[in-house]
Amino acid sequence: MPELMMSTKEVADYLGIHEKQVYALIKQKKIPCTRVTGKWLFPRDIIDEWIRTSAQKDIHVMKTRAKGHRGALLASGSNDPVLNILFTYMKNIYPDFHIYTSATGSTEGLHLLMQKETDIAWCHLFDPQSGGYNIPQVAEMFRDMDVAVVHLFYRELGFVVSPKSEKTIKTIQDLAVPGVRFINRQKGSGTRLLLDYNLGKAGIDPANIQGYGDEVYTHMEVGLSLLSGEYDVGIASVAISRLLGLKFAPLVRESFDMVLLQKTFFDKWVQALIEVLGTEQFRKKVEPLGSYDFTEAGKIIYSSTS
Repeated sequence: MPELMMSTKEVADYLGIHEKQVYALIKQKKIPCTRVTGKWLFPRDIIDEWIRTSAQKDIHVMKTRAKGHRGALLASGSNDPVLNILFTYMKNIYPDFHIYTSATGSTEGLHLLMQKETDIAWCHLFDPQSGGYNIPQVAEMFRDMDVAVVHLFYRELGFVVSPKSEKTIKTIQDLAVPGVRFINRQKGSGTRLLLDYNLGKAGIDPANIQGYGDEVYTHMEVGLSLLSGEYDVGIASVAISRLLGLKFAPLVRESFDMVLLQKTFFDKWVQALIEVLGTEQFRKKVEPLGSYDFTEAGKIIYSSTS
């Protein structure tokens, strides 16, 4: 799929900053770009995603933006490119639909839901004891609240590898090979918890992984870190590998769910979102992103009563 590439001046105008600031971001490796015949180029689609993920980290920014739209949904927790496609698809069908989401990680998303700071928590927390996802953690945390866990989709999570890397990385043990540069997710994210579980199971000391302490907040940021050439490998969804042209080695098939108060489940926009997720048109739209399974989308897999 051809991308619109912007020059340094064009991306500066697009972001509303001076060209010198763009060069500073390049030097700090904080903006996605590529160099062709001595010139810096910026893929517009990836710059748009970079803008979104940068803003989404701040729950306060999200809440401020939502105030301007009555009935807007607030969401926090994990992230996936399929969600961004879903929100855009919803907006095209329902112009009055507004959702503001903060990429806080699964655990923090649940904490924000407990504090009633968000309407929805996106979640993919692996439970080592049961081998399942999300329900044990939700049951433990929300003993005094009426909540529901709604399944959205199954997805593949795995090792995404820089196209510039000559390393062969297919297993958890490969992360500890000397010279392999790893980009990690933040503490409390479902991906980080899964990684730490697998490291413990394999008997690998995180101190032996180069870059274990280098953290980013979203799957897209993992992918962009690899495109910069600074790192060899990270862990992200299969969609990131498809979108950014990265090599992919599957690690696990996991359940990506939506946790919310039971009364919020009946919100008209939540119901519309679930309905759209189940349509053949939407599913065809995300087919190019890899092996996503929507067969149980919208199913309530857990509900509690206080």
